[in-house]
Amino acid sequence: MNGLKKATAYILVFIVIIITVLAILGVWDVINLENILRKSMVSLFVIFVSALVVLFIFSVLIKDNNPPKHNLP
Repeated sequence: MNGLKKATAYILVFIVIIITVLAILGVWDVINLENILRKSMVSLFVIFVSALVVLFIFSVLIKDNNPPKHNLP
């Protein structure tokens, strides 16, 4: 489960970096941002919503049966 969280975090960071690069290119008028920025934001929103659904599924339906270990003296 920890590996899945790391992989998801890296994927989302990669997506944010790509959107940032596109925004910088648009600020410098290298590319036209009219359709790219809108599509990027909608795509990021869709990914966010799907990540919420997956998180809900993992937290509610697939529970970890092992109790947390506490290091008490």
